[in-house]
Amino acid sequence: MTNSNTTAHAHVSLITLGTADLARAATFYERLGFKRKMRAAKGVAFFEAGGIALSLYGLSDLARDAGLPGADQRPGAGGITLAWNCASEAMVDAAMAQAKAAGGRILVAAQKASWGGYHGHFADPDGHVWEVAFNPQFPLTPDGRPTLPD
Repeated sequence: MTNSNTTAHAHVSLITLGTADLARAATFYERLGFKRKMRAAKGVAFFEAGGIALSLYGLSDLARDAGLPGADQRPGAGGITLAWNCASEAMVDAAMAQAKAAGGRILVAAQKASWGGYHGHFADPDGHVWEVAFNPQFPLTPDGRPTLPD
């Protein structure tokens, strides 16, 4: 018999992004529409992010915590894109405009995707890449979470 208190269930509960300027990054994510929480926390910013939490933390602190050498080492070395799924193409366009207005850099304007959806990409002030997408194959729950088919 498995004890649910000692068995790990694989899931993502928090995503931490390293930043060169915590105040600038926090302002960007607030302008993007994320709700900031735990404002009293020092050296880190936390946001509600639809069923998970998003945090921002100094690059050198994140590297040190992860045991990576070099204060300016960027943990993870890229190879990741965060996704913001929308319920329509119009919502993708609105999210991309919101990202640009908040200080994001548009990497690829929203356009039809080869997989049948519609998407664009932007980078936050630290270069973290976000894809904003409408995927008709992933219906969204009322709170914006994708429903993945079997």
